[in-house]
Amino acid sequence: MSIQVIAIHGGAGAITRAQLSPEKERLYINALSEIVEAGQALLEAGGSALDAVTEAVRLLEECPLFNAGIGAVFTHDGTHELDACIMDGNTLEAGAVAGVSHIRNPILAARQVLEYSPHVLLIGRGAETFAQQQGLEPVSPDIFFTQERWEQLQRAQANHQTVLDHDAPINSDTKFGTVGAVALDQYGNLAAATSTGGMTNKMAGRVGDSPIIGAGCYANNANVAVSCTGTGEVFMRTLAAYDIAALMEYGGLSLQQATDRVVMEKLPVLQGSGGVIAIDCEGNVALPFNSEGMYRGYGYVGDAPNVGIYKNQEH
Repeated sequence: MSIQVIAIHGGAGAITRAQLSPEKERLYINALSEIVEAGQALLEAGGSALDAVTEAVRLLEECPLFNAGIGAVFTHDGTHELDACIMDGNTLEAGAVAGVSHIRNPILAARQVLEYSPHVLLIGRGAETFAQQQGLEPVSPDIFFTQERWEQLQRAQANHQTVLDHDAPINSDTKFGTVGAVALDQYGNLAAATSTGGMTNKMAGRVGDSPIIGAGCYANNANVAVSCTGTGEVFMRTLAAYDIAALMEYGGLSLQQATDRVVMEKLPVLQGSGGVIAIDCEGNVALPFNSEGMYRGYGYVGDAPNVGIYKNQEH
């Protein structure tokens, strides 16, 4: 029997206490806690790490507080283009979708790609057709609309900005974010999943790190499961998620050392802002970020969830 643990994130950025009302902060804390608890319950019942991260990210996609699924940001054209990825650390199989607009839960489509497609990444209409063939009902893109996101786009366009979900000055009173989960199950298997709506006012067709294996998502039973959030282009250029695994495998670094090296040293050199959640094969958890805040939480089976938003904060 292995240690069982799950960790989740809801995005990282310029999140400060001054920008979140106590009521809004409580909504985030409650949402993070409930989703960690759902993952813990699934693992405790004997569920796999792959199932745990799938369900955790699905729940995050259903929560309009975050930038994935319902509540996703708008492109420059006023449309939604969603990305998601999932990876099984036991088999190194992976599935991802990018640029989809008619799939309610992109992480479920990514899971179908992993299980039933000979490919790793499907995009756009092809991904949507495949998802429908696997039994996922198509939805109207209107389902992803939230007024806060629409107003965020208007401000971004007025200021000629392409902006990460959390970064001021776009909307200092409402913060959102890319989502992800990593888990270790009782069988010693690791898994990771990431999902996002991208960046407000992004060019139509832009794909970030979230659906890219080794950039925004990676899992290998030999060392670590990682999900990233932040400046997607920099995470892609540095292969941030895989770099953590490589530093552990080839450099002999611990989980904390490897994640700190990437997040605190390598990313900032390229003006990369954000963070990662990671679990190693021994059940250690790391949640470093170089921004002012990161919505995050983790929980070992049998323990109460630990969740936080700002630096040096756990609930």
